[in-house]
Amino acid sequence: MARRLAAILAADVVGYSKLMAEDEAGTLAALKRHRAELFDPEIAKRGGRIVKLMGDGVLVEFSSVVDAVECALAIQRALADENDKIKLRIGVNLGDVIIDGEDIYGDWRQRGRQIGGAGRARRHSHFGHGA
Repeated sequence: MARRLAAILAADVVGYSKLMAEDEAGTLAALKRHRAELFDPEIAKRGGRIVKLMGDGVLVEFSSVVDAVECALAIQRALADENDKIKLRIGVNLGDVIIDGEDIYGDWRQRGRQIGGAGRARRHSHFGHGA
């Protein structure tokens, strides 16, 4: 099996089920608009490749962890500036991935969740203010 070092950006929509229950058509339209106008251009600008799309999430592969983090920051800043109902949890992990055609496998899923959870914890802590 082929392996390579990759930076994996994992993102999912905060409160996706609630948003869909409240306004399915509006939520889907907002996600499609953000993908076309924000996510895809930011990912392409930094040489990323969308590996998987799930209803409320995406996995993106980058060859550089710096590019992955810059992409995540650009997306989060743009969403904050828009004061949009769509909020994302984003984690970035650098590690070995196993290549299987266009798909990749590795322990980055758990690492991304851990990183995303740490960001939520920091946001609610005394030290997270102003960061």
